[in-house]
Amino acid sequence: MPKISERSGLILAALAAILFSAKAILAKLMYRYGVDATTVITLRLAFAGPIFGAIALIEQRRARLSGQSLSWRDVGLVALLGFLGYYLSSFLDFAGLQYIPAALERLILFLTPTLVAVIGLIALKKPISKRQVQALVISYLGIVIVFWSNAKAGLSAAENTGGLALGSTLAIGSTLCFAAACSYAVYLVLSGELVQRLGSLRLVAYAMSVSTLLTALHFVFFATQPLLHLPWPVYALSGANALFCTIIPVYLTMFSVQIIGAARTSQLSMLGPISLLFFGYFILHEHLSLLQLIGTGIVLIGVWRVMAPAPERA
Repeated sequence: MPKISERSGLILAALAAILFSAKAILAKLMYRYGVDATTVITLRLAFAGPIFGAIALIEQRRARLSGQSLSWRDVGLVALLGFLGYYLSSFLDFAGLQYIPAALERLILFLTPTLVAVIGLIALKKPISKRQVQALVISYLGIVIVFWSNAKAGLSAAENTGGLALGSTLAIGSTLCFAAACSYAVYLVLSGELVQRLGSLRLVAYAMSVSTLLTALHFVFFATQPLLHLPWPVYALSGANALFCTIIPVYLTMFSVQIIGAARTSQLSMLGPISLLFFGYFILHEHLSLLQLIGTGIVLIGVWRVMAPAPERA
């Protein structure tokens, strides 16, 4: 049997992935009220930012009293993580969605676990285990089955309507989404090293405070609509987005990285997009096909392969 702490890390990673994915559902509900992506992202951090800021101040005071203040190198890494993980990757992703169908965007973002493993192998000399390779292959197979028809349908629709997902615009959108996946992958790898020294609570509070500041600056320069006088459901959904889809899963992810590492945490993130199928069916009344259910089952097999106990050596 695996260690209790390891199993806990796997469960935390799975729960974080599911909660993170729910933000897409909340965003779609907010889009019905005419808000744009920049407003959605800004409102999410407007609610979550003060909490992260308060935690950051408490942790900074505690660190100063215990003589564990950040070095200038740590300050730079924290700023880089806040920039990469929760600011740059989010805005690159939403920018890419302006040019390509959502299904294609999802397929590109599914490259994140592979990117984490490759970055870990090249930069940190961390070997990729046989079980991780098997889990990735199985999970990607299921993902391709689930989303291939949707991606093909989205591209066909764009072509028939003269949409944006053609020619150079398709390349631009795909590049932006791939850059978002790379940004988040680098964030996961770098956070794995720093979280061991600073702790999850402290690191996330610092990084999210940086991201909140950057998002506020982005809104000041690029906003197209005010934050005040929006319909009240937008604020209610933003509050839920901040608590259940940002604050809680961010910390669950960091705790998981601290326990089981960045590679396995990113692999379990595949549960998130799969859970969207069921969220979309029950909340948005989207179609759920037999092929999607088959693909979901295959992905779950891949996730089980990650979570299954490693065979004991003689």
